[in-house]
Order: sequence, then C-alpha cells, then structure tokens
Amino acid sequence: MTIGRRNLVFIGMPGSGKSTVGVLVAKRLGLGFIDTDLLIQEQAGRTLQEIVDQEGYLALRRIEEQVLLALEVEGQVISTGGSAVYSEAAMTHLRQRGTVVFLDISLDEVRRRIGNYSLRGISRRPDQSLEALFEERFALYTRYADLAIKGQGLNQEQVCQAVIDGLPQ
Repeated sequence: MTIGRRNLVFIGMPGSGKSTVGVLVAKRLGLGFIDTDLLIQEQAGRTLQEIVDQEGYLALRRIEEQVLLALEVEGQVISTGGSAVYSEAAMTHLRQRGTVVFLDISLDEVRRRIGNYSLRGISRRPDQSLEALFEERFALYTRYADLAIKGQGLNQEQVCQAVIDGLPQ
C-alpha cells in the first residue's frame, strides 16, 4: 500500500488515538509524522491549556487554523487537534492534500482515556459539557471524513491496521 505524495490527516476527539495511531501508521507506511498540537505550542511558545486559560478557546482555534493553513507538506501523517474541524478553510486545505481519517470512539471511551478534560487544553466554550462538545464535533468529524474507523474495543495496532486496510488502493 502506498499513498504516494498525499497525506493522511487524522481527526477525532481528544483521546481517540490520533497521535498514537498516527505514529504507528507513519512507521508502517514509511511516511513522516506531524502533530499539529505540538506545532501550535511551538508557534505560541506555551501549552494549549495556557492559551485557553490566558486568551480563551477561540484564540486557540485561531492559532490552530493558522498552523493548519500554513502546512504545505506531502507524504505525511498529520495528527490534528480535536478542534481542527471548526475551520472550514483549514479542512478544505487539508483535504486537498490528503485523505482525512476520523478515529471514532464513544463518549464513554473519551472520558476513560482523557480523565480530567479540564486539563487537556480542549477548545470548548466555558459552559459547554463534554457531552455537548462530543455531539457538536461528531457531526463535523463525519462531515469531513473520507474514512471513518471505529476504534471501540480495538487496540492501537488493530486501529492502525484498520486505517491501512481502509485506504484506497
């Protein structure tokens, strides 16, 4: 399986495995790996949570959009932040250069994996529950996904294989 010069772009909720599975897929396919949360932190000079605490969730989304629009890469696995899908411009940019893979896990699994989400630098309205955020984002993830992989009950290697198996030949 080769994807040539196209990218694989992972989207999904925090804790869905975008970074972990992304690295595994990159290794298996011989591609590079980019974690856009790390690019945001590098550009901003602070953590995602510090951005949210100091400037609010909309500031994090603006910085994220700038980072995503500036990505001009080929042959990479790109792990996006969970809120990347709020920017139609960024998602259009990413889709033009790659296949978008939605790592789909349940709300209960999100809770189990991320624990105290108030410490995760998650871009959400201050009054927004995790349930409401999950529902809002699920619609966006589904809208932008070229491929959706259900991760429930699968380990990281199995999700990696499901992604590879699901890619166009």
